[in-house]
Amino acid sequence: MNRLICHVAMLSLITTGIASCGGENKQPSPENSEAIMKAGVTAKDWGETDGKKVQLFTLTNKNGVTVGITNYGGIVTSWVTPDKNGNKSSVVVGMDSLSEYLKKPPYFGAIIGRYGNRIGDAKFTLDGKPYTLAANNGKNNLHGGNKGFDKVVWDATPSADSTPALTLSYLSKDGEEGFPGNLKVTVVYTLTDDNELNIDYTAETDKATPVNLTNHSYFNLTGSTENTILNHSLMINADHYTPVDTGLIPTGEIKAVKGTPFDFTKAEIIGSRIDAVPGGYDHNFVLNRKDSSMQLVAVLSDSVSGRKLEVFTTEPGIQFYSGNFLNGAFVSGGKPVNLRTALCLETQHFPDSPNKPKFPSTILQPGQKYHTVTTYKISVQ
Repeated sequence: MNRLICHVAMLSLITTGIASCGGENKQPSPENSEAIMKAGVTAKDWGETDGKKVQLFTLTNKNGVTVGITNYGGIVTSWVTPDKNGNKSSVVVGMDSLSEYLKKPPYFGAIIGRYGNRIGDAKFTLDGKPYTLAANNGKNNLHGGNKGFDKVVWDATPSADSTPALTLSYLSKDGEEGFPGNLKVTVVYTLTDDNELNIDYTAETDKATPVNLTNHSYFNLTGSTENTILNHSLMINADHYTPVDTGLIPTGEIKAVKGTPFDFTKAEIIGSRIDAVPGGYDHNFVLNRKDSSMQLVAVLSDSVSGRKLEVFTTEPGIQFYSGNFLNGAFVSGGKPVNLRTALCLETQHFPDSPNKPKFPSTILQPGQKYHTVTTYKISVQ
């Protein structure tokens, strides 16, 4: 695999002159500024953990938009796009080094699994057998446990041609973090020339198991955590949401958003009603859909930068998290990531579904194939 990565990076070196295998990415000189327009994938060494090599990959499309992804946790480290004035900055909050991610920031940009979001009381029963998970969020299980998919080194295979795509794969062994079954997972990131980041998830198991995969990128469309996300406007195509208890576990009810601070069926300024939600938004929205086809489910906009983020998915739900637990403990781009300076729009099945039989099932059976797709699209208004 290392030879393949080096081969791809060397091809980029020959054709674009902007990267080398194992070295630092170099910015093109002004007279060679068109070099960055050549689409593809470059790679550089980024350290080591768990005795495995970690790399940082850069996906570049023909517009010069770049997405950084590391095979540690499948983390999206950056997404650099122009604003309405042509100034480029990352709309995704990320760290500058592997060592910063090893300090365990709150899931910045990571692939989440085996089960995204919370499982109440860190336990569930499947086919009559009880399973106990790590209680890593109070008494509940959050985002797969103590060492979920966000903290493992994935096998990485960049596209062999000029397509800006990266395939990540991981085998979660039977009993890992308390979950049953050997689960083979593949996640493919693709950056299109329409400035879309497409995330394609597949999984197979040899034993019935809950599966709920998502990406936990934190967005700030201004491109800087010096600004909060309270002035962003948000539309979520959901007439209902799932209320939660004090531990943020769904009560099992599905309530209408109309007449509540959870009504984003029309674009609303996030900060206009957030104080009416104790603790802020950290809730699953039940998306309006008749089938599992790909559809537009959310639109986030920022008038200052002119950027717009559209979210498309095949999933039945989306978690809107307004960065309520960010406290400045971590730094991105030299700036602290403070309270509500970033937000998440995590496409998903519903939290605690293994304990809520009325929710859409998250149980994957042997012989079945888990497949879900989410696309985030950036544009300038």
